[in-house]
Amino acid sequence: MALVILMVAGAAGMGLAGEPPAPAPAASAPPAAARPPSAPAPAAELLKILLDEHYEQFLRESPTTASMRGDNRYNDRLADVSPEAIARSRQQHRERLERLEGIDPAALDAEQRLNADLLRLELELSLEGARYFPEQLPIDDREGPAISLPQLADSLRFGMEKDYADYAARLEAIPRLLDQYTAQMTAGMAAGRVPPRIAVARTAEQALSLARAEVVSDPTASPFYRPYLGLAAENPHAARARKAIAERVAPAFGRFGEFLRDRYIPACRESIAASDGADGRAGYDFQLRRMTTTRLTADEIHRIGLDEVARIRAEMFRVIARTDFPDKDRLSGEELFRAFVTYLRTDPRFYWTDEKDQIRAYRDIAKRIDAELPGLFGLLPRGQYGVRPIPRFAAESAPNAYYYPGSVRSGVPGFFVVNTYRLDQRPKYEMIALCLHEAVPGHHLQFALTDEMEGVHPMRSLTYHTAFIEGWALYAERLGLEMAGAARRLESAGGDGGTGLYADPYDDFGRLTYEMWRATRLVVDTGIHAKGWTRLAAIDFMLANTALSPLNIEREVDRYIAWPGQATAYKIGELRIRALRAAAERALGERFDLRAFHDVVLSAGAIPLDTLQARVERWVEAVKAK
Repeated sequence: MALVILMVAGAAGMGLAGEPPAPAPAASAPPAAARPPSAPAPAAELLKILLDEHYEQFLRESPTTASMRGDNRYNDRLADVSPEAIARSRQQHRERLERLEGIDPAALDAEQRLNADLLRLELELSLEGARYFPEQLPIDDREGPAISLPQLADSLRFGMEKDYADYAARLEAIPRLLDQYTAQMTAGMAAGRVPPRIAVARTAEQALSLARAEVVSDPTASPFYRPYLGLAAENPHAARARKAIAERVAPAFGRFGEFLRDRYIPACRESIAASDGADGRAGYDFQLRRMTTTRLTADEIHRIGLDEVARIRAEMFRVIARTDFPDKDRLSGEELFRAFVTYLRTDPRFYWTDEKDQIRAYRDIAKRIDAELPGLFGLLPRGQYGVRPIPRFAAESAPNAYYYPGSVRSGVPGFFVVNTYRLDQRPKYEMIALCLHEAVPGHHLQFALTDEMEGVHPMRSLTYHTAFIEGWALYAERLGLEMAGAARRLESAGGDGGTGLYADPYDDFGRLTYEMWRATRLVVDTGIHAKGWTRLAAIDFMLANTALSPLNIEREVDRYIAWPGQATAYKIGELRIRALRAAAERALGERFDLRAFHDVVLSAGAIPLDTLQARVERWVEAVKAK
């Protein structure tokens, strides 16, 4: 699947890793005494103060993200998710929004107005979302401290003595963080704000696996000890880490796992719809708005999904006709589609038997793609990425793959992380599309360019709009059609496939099944949370319309249950980007430059879709005016 893991270990929210070290603290504007008492601060200066404050607050409240951005001031801390800390954070957001509303937009230039608009949206979404107490629903099978904390060290740099000391201090802070999670979830139970049971069914097992007796007796076997494996046993930082793991970390995860197993999971609800939860339909509608950055209703998104399913299905039949499937001429219609999908799901030719071979194949695809990037992009990042398997403790409930951002500021590469569990459920024909999405030109390219933005306020790199990020990555899958020296560009409205990296019709069908997967998400997510669909109905719809393996489909449907609205962002974002490209091609004709278009889309960070549209339209007008 496509998923970005942003390591805000222990935080109640998520944010980007990878901007430069923080600037001087927020009070970096000239002091008021430097001006006559009667002279108000200029609008641009007041805006900068607010941007500085917001940036500093984020780093302070998300200390692990700060570390990954190369800011070492909070390297020995984990987040504070106590009710007091969250209330304080929201009050600061409320006051900041009031001050922002006092700034006259007419007194700002275009770039400053963009900054003000983005800050306003961030603050409004934060305050509107606070009505639904997201801190009381902090975990599920795919996200939470038992998943993120053991992998935190993989996104940090260890070189100096202080790095090891700071990480040991973080290990010692884990019990406090887990106690805060327990308190928040207990408050959620009291308010009736609990997730569907199926969304948290594996969480107790995940936590208890970090508290095994063998880890207490030999802390070096814990994933938390990985940074110290290269140090001598007598090293004081290594000894401190072993003591922390045996006496604090493992017992704390044991208590947390018992809480989940004995109290929390039994208290969770059997129903799966967000509309059935404590926040009702209003909570789901807010998630749709937050995830898509649009005002589309559940009904409108559902209809878009059905239309896309029909369009993609027609293209799938054209690709099936190009394969060597033995029954393609004997069967037709739905019978042909079902037989072909069964063939893909069951024939051993489409599956690996050795995980090392699988990883090597992904690395080969990644290098082939790297060579194509200069033909499609004028801006390319310095930050690099690697390919590695998902850790065993997380693999069973994890998706096909995901991406961990890195940062040139901290000297840490990004990683395309691949699931090697149950290789008989990881088909080869999906690999090209998955690599394009998670690595380049998808998540890694987009995140690395955001990390390396220059000439803009660093707050801009904190904007994390899922519709842009996942919409771009889905659009990137389609760019494989234009790679490998393809002589023609795919027409924006369609195309017959079979070009570029997808010359093999099975790979091309893999591309389409991934696009179909995102189209079915629009139908399934809204079906579950707004239309009363059952889990089985959602699974059956995806089985009937995609070539995804049954295991992947079950994991995906459970993800949509756990993360209402998130899955709708992919297709909504991709459709907008494709529409903007098509409009630019029509308006500019022979003057349309695909590399320049991509640079315009990616050079402002992960912005809302309406903001992106305005940006592209301004670029088109500027090109026409030349």
